[in-house]
Amino acid sequence: MKQKTKVFVGMDVHKDSVMIAVLPEVVGEPTLVKRLSHDPRGLRRLLNRLGREHEVHACYEASGAGYVLERTIRSWGYACEIVAPSLIPRRPGERRKHDRKDAEELARLYRAGELVTIRVPTEREERVRDLVRCREAFQREALKSRHYILKFLARRGLVYREGHNWTGKHFAWLRAIQRDAALETEDRMVFGEYLALLDYKLDRRDELDRRIEALALEPAYKEAVGRLGCLKGISTQAAMVLVTEIGDFRRFEHPGRLMAYVGLVPAEHSSGASRRQGSITKAGNSRVRHVLVQAAWSYRFPPRRGEVLKRRQQDQPPDAIAHSWKAQHRLHKVFKRLALRKKSQIAAVAVARELAGFVWALMQESGVENEAGRRAA
Repeated sequence: MKQKTKVFVGMDVHKDSVMIAVLPEVVGEPTLVKRLSHDPRGLRRLLNRLGREHEVHACYEASGAGYVLERTIRSWGYACEIVAPSLIPRRPGERRKHDRKDAEELARLYRAGELVTIRVPTEREERVRDLVRCREAFQREALKSRHYILKFLARRGLVYREGHNWTGKHFAWLRAIQRDAALETEDRMVFGEYLALLDYKLDRRDELDRRIEALALEPAYKEAVGRLGCLKGISTQAAMVLVTEIGDFRRFEHPGRLMAYVGLVPAEHSSGASRRQGSITKAGNSRVRHVLVQAAWSYRFPPRRGEVLKRRQQDQPPDAIAHSWKAQHRLHKVFKRLALRKKSQIAAVAVARELAGFVWALMQESGVENEAGRRAA
């Protein structure tokens, strides 16, 4: 039986159209460049025609188009991958960009093996991840509403000075202002709407919290969330962010890969004998980076097991608990040492970078392996 030659298909995907560039493995220039409507039927006819004589390998950039097209092409029996747009090689002097050129470059670079592909989550993983992201969105929205309230009250000369904001006493103070007849009608209406908006956002966030807590107990997430929860500063919500955003921790061969993936490694510009490092790259997944930095602040305190941490570590494997205790001692020393000569924010970021290494090691030692990891194996 005659062996099929490979053909590489670069696709520049938009909401209403898909630009296709077809590049065989032994030809210098694309043999077909064509714009199709974003309709699976036309694309399938083209791939079927190519598939009769060639082994089809398609790719497109990660974008707002999501993973629907990749899953559809794979369901037809053709190989398709999504590439990281920020890691596509660019010529420094290149100033031209259009759909045709993008599709051709994708096909060429894909054939040359110079593109970095991303991990595509399963449909179930994507749904759970979007739920966790929705919860984060409501958390950000609640913060905005709190700013609305405090700034409005400050403009009226009303400032809470009896403790910290957003405690039980502070909310009682806000309710008392809402009932205060001394406020003008317009001010009472504005303040009431701001407060009602905050109450709505907090109520929806709390409902999402309950749903995420229930999901964390499902077999697909229970072990991973339980082990991550052994670490100080990693709550159930934070653990779900790590699990849903990273997915299969075993795809990172080294902890440094995970640190780079979340943008916690320093930028570097070295030449010859000189070596210069700058601030962190902030590349990759910002949600995971935010969770790790927030958790890093808890390591400014000396190692201890509080009641909340004890509850999270209950019924967890001894190796995970020992790993957590080791992380507390190590990261507290790092934070304390760096905070003596640098800003505390810089110390927190450095601790977050090392915390990513502890997270990586903790998940490597576990038997956790998601559905995508099993398929790859």
